[in-house]
Formats: sequence, structure tokens, C-alpha cells
Amino acid sequence: MNRERIVRATIGPATGIAAAMLVGNILAWAVGASPRRVWALLFAGTWGSSYGIGQVLFKATPLALAGLSVSVALRAGLFNVGAEAQLVAGALGTTLAGIALPPGTPAPIAILVCTIAGMVAGGLCGAAPGYLKARFGAHEVIGTIMMNFIVLAFVQWLVLPGRLGQPESQSTASVIESARIPRLSVVFPSLAGSSASFAVMAVLLAGLGVHALFARTRLGYELRVVGLSAGAAAAGGIDRGRTIVAAMAISGAIAGLAGLGTVLGFRGYFEVGFSSGVGFMGIAVAMLGRASPWGVVLSAILFGTLSQGALSIHAVVPKELVDVLQAVVVLAVVGASSDLIVRRPS
Repeated sequence: MNRERIVRATIGPATGIAAAMLVGNILAWAVGASPRRVWALLFAGTWGSSYGIGQVLFKATPLALAGLSVSVALRAGLFNVGAEAQLVAGALGTTLAGIALPPGTPAPIAILVCTIAGMVAGGLCGAAPGYLKARFGAHEVIGTIMMNFIVLAFVQWLVLPGRLGQPESQSTASVIESARIPRLSVVFPSLAGSSASFAVMAVLLAGLGVHALFARTRLGYELRVVGLSAGAAAAGGIDRGRTIVAAMAISGAIAGLAGLGTVLGFRGYFEVGFSSGVGFMGIAVAMLGRASPWGVVLSAILFGTLSQGALSIHAVVPKELVDVLQAVVVLAVVGASSDLIVRRPS
């Protein structure tokens, strides 16, 4: 049984990676480049240098958190397509808390308050479509898609020039200095110049939290049962509506953490459009990682590597080649892992 589960868990990611490498080779040949040189440049610009490693970690951090967010919903039998809105709302909540805090606030308290503010904002954005599904039967896919439009439009209006502190740009004022998360280069000097910060710890803590939630807690058990069978949940006395709202709220709260690396660890302020679709990519990350916490982390590292690698290969082939490779990975994984999204009727 364990062997069968391992095979099922690896066939999707393995298929996706193999398909991406094959298509990458074909496209490199098509534009007259050597596939070996393309892959060598991609590796050199990522894992081949300290700066590249730092940038991969920086880009993988929000991807991993968005993927963990989607994976929580998947394991509860729900499909959260709203991680983008939850991420943006969380990042704005984090920023506003960092702006409002007194300048003399100690760093641990400031970072904690900003983190909690982001989780609350993201959690509320997730709980809203969860409540609509539990109370009125509205499908969570429709609810989260609508939340994307509502939240992203509202945030863009809210952060118009001059409204939140910056008269000449679509960005807010900066958070207080003590709310900034230190760069990894403070402890690892070889990473100097990269954008990586200790926000990566949020990935480890979130991964441990998700694992503990499903493996050790009653709520995690209820989430799994509701995801597997609504009938079994009802027979076991589980309140399905409450569990759905809880699942979407937890999913949104984790997505709300995904802006920490950019807001507190890099820029120090919120800027419209900073997420660049990371929330949507979280769906692919969760699928490739088979909705397993550590599978999601590894999947995020892969996508982070491809994202950073695109900057290294553009002198030889169009950097859009990486976009094609990411799409191939997603399509191959979805084809090999369709059981993750084929769910009971709602």
C-alpha cells in the first residue's frame, strides 16, 4: 500500500519534469540554440552561484505559501482559486499594520503584529466564499474568482497616488524600520546582493503547521473527512458548513503570509501588482506537490528555479521559453494527477 502511494505521488511530478525537459530541448533546437548550453546557463544562474540561490529562495517563498494555501483547501475537498486576492489582501494588511505601529516598537513584536495582520486579512478573504458555500451552496470556485476581482480592484483604488502615502506612485508609505525582516545575508554573507530574507522561515513554520493540522488535530481530521465524503462527515456528527468555512479561512490565512518576503523582507512597502500572479501559480505548485506540505515546498523551489533561470537564458533563447516550460509542467501534472481535482459533487 505504501509503495502504491509513493508511486502515485511521484508519477505526476516526474511526468511534468520529464515533459518540460523534452519540450525545452525541442524549443532550444527550434531557435538554433544548444539544449545543453541552455540548461547549463539556467543552472549557473540559479544553483550555480550564491546570488542565484538567494534569488531562488526569494521567489520560491511566496510560491510555497500560495501552494500550501491551495493544498489545505484541496485536502478538504475544496478548490481555492482566490489565493491571489488573499495574498494581496494579506500583504496590504501587513503593510498597514507596519505603517500604523509606533516607530519604537521592538522588532519581534512589530514583525509578529504585521504577520498576524496579514493572516487575518487573508483569512477573511478566504472565509467569505467559504461562508457563501456553507450557507447558500455557492460553489467556492465561483466565490473565490469573484473575490479576486473585488479585492484586486479595491486594493488598486485604495492605493491610488496620494491615498496611502506616496503621491507619485501606486505604492504605500514604508513600514517602520523595526518591522523589516532581516536579509539572509546578515547570517550568510555569501548571499549578499540577493533579495532573500528570513521570511523563508514562514514557509517552514507554515509547512510544519499544515502537517500538524492534518496529522495531529481534530480539525484536521474533520477537514479530511469532509474532503473525502460529505456523507461520512454527516454520519460522524461533523458540522460540514463550519468545517468548510474553517478550511477556507485557514487557506486564506496562509496565502496572506505570501507577501511577507516582498513587503517586510525586500521593499518595505506595498506596491500594486507586486504579486505578478503568484497566487494563481500556487495552484500549479500545489498540484505538482500533490497537496503534501513538503511536496509543495519542493515544487515551489522548482518553479522558483525556473523563474530565476529565465533571467539567465534570455541571451541565448527567449526568456518566454521558461513560461512555456512552466505551462508544460502544469499540463503534464494535471493530466497525471487528475484525482486531486476530481471531487464529489457539491
